Amino acid sequence: MAILVGKDTKVIIQGITGRNGSFHAKLSKEYGTKVVAGITPGKAGQNVDGIPVFDSCEDVVREFGKIDATCIFVPAKFAPDSIIEAADSGIKLIVVITEGIPTIDFIKAKEYAKSKGSIIIGPNCPGVITPEACRIGIMPGYIFKRGSVGVVSRSGTLTYEAVWQMTRLGIGQSTCVGIGGDPVVGTTFVEVLDMFEKDPETKMVVLIGEIGGTAEQEAAEFIKKMTKPVVAFVAGRTAPAGKRMGHAGAIIMGSSGRWDDKVKALSDAGATIAESPSEIGIKVKELADRRQISL
Repeated sequence: MAILVGKDTKVIIQGITGRNGSFHAKLSKEYGTKVVAGITPGKAGQNVDGIPVFDSCEDVVREFGKIDATCIFVPAKFAPDSIIEAADSGIKLIVVITEGIPTIDFIKAKEYAKSKGSIIIGPNCPGVITPEACRIGIMPGYIFKRGSVGVVSRSGTLTYEAVWQMTRLGIGQSTCVGIGGDPVVGTTFVEVLDMFEKDPETKMVVLIGEIGGTAEQEAAEFIKKMTKPVVAFVAGRTAPAGKRMGHAGAIIMGSSGRWDDKVKALSDAGATIAESPSEIGIKVKELADRRQISL
């Protein structure tokens, strides 16, 4: 498998009886993901499209043994407790789709999960997918193609745009990770880039950032040490300072969050810059041709 998830990953869905949880549990199961169970307290004994529902992660582990990953669709005020519950049950990959979790509550849950050895993707993210193997989250599976380009992004919709461009050019993806658009996320650009650098299935990386924070500058420092080429796009070129642009983390507060500083840092690190989202696929193809990399 590529990074994080593969065809043998055993997944549960926390919040499965809610509208989003049930809808995406069904889609993930149809995609071929091993969705073994769902969680909604008080709904044990029910099923969603043949997926059995339990009251807790602990009950699922008792029934099925080790669970590799969970996807959380729980409302924001309950999501931190769901993260802690998953970590306590020994689940090592926790994908948090939920938007609007108070930052201080998420930080506490993140630190607790980290102490248990769990990795969090999100919150406020589209999830993670290894094409033709495992889908955890809300990404539209049909646009993905198995291949050698790793994608890491703060934006879900821009991920889909970049992936669809590549797929239409015949370029497949190894794994795509949406790290989320909140000011504090469970897994950073640098951590995912490190995974891609070590992954033998990944030959090139696409990084999609946006204004706000310093994540892209930190990624640039890591890219300087990478052996694999990187194509980068940063959204928010025309955003005014102090104006939030979509994501909670996409707001310029100080010079470090500005578009031009991020692009300069990534360019200076050796990344190939796409000036427009419509150029991402072409930039990947041109870079692969120039480096004679078979994707």
